[in-house]
Amino acid sequence: MIELFKHILHLDFEWLFSNYNTAVYFILFLVIFIETGLVIMPFLPGDSLLFTAGLFARLGYLNLGYLLILLFIAAVLGDNVNYWIGRKIGLKMFHIKFRGKNLVKQEYLDKTHAFFEKHGPKTIIMARFVPIVRTFAPFVAGVAEMNYRKFLSFDVLGGII
Repeated sequence: MIELFKHILHLDFEWLFSNYNTAVYFILFLVIFIETGLVIMPFLPGDSLLFTAGLFARLGYLNLGYLLILLFIAAVLGDNVNYWIGRKIGLKMFHIKFRGKNLVKQEYLDKTHAFFEKHGPKTIIMARFVPIVRTFAPFVAGVAEMNYRKFLSFDVLGGII
């Protein structure tokens, strides 16, 4: 482990990628999946990680084709996990009572549902390009019970873009 940090601190990328090439792809997949898939992890460095991975692909350390496919799958899978967390768990959380009142008023849930019925496709696509929002949009779409087929199609389209 000390050897690994020594090479990272000395920016010895040749050694890093020759010894940990597969692990780098796995870590990139994991970070993008977790950032988009777990509503409590919006602070992970998704954008900067994508730019850095692209730089390393340009320098020949990573395969750009593998990266595009792998990170597309990670982002779409993450969004879908986040959608279903919102759909199955999020709604139940909002119906929890605190001092005899719902945590969130039903009126707000109804407004959110109406918003996603009208603007859901645009929201899902544009959220891909806004840090933090990209983590919460699929969760809120699930809570708002956005039609899953519509969500999935625009999620995939946003991932491709």
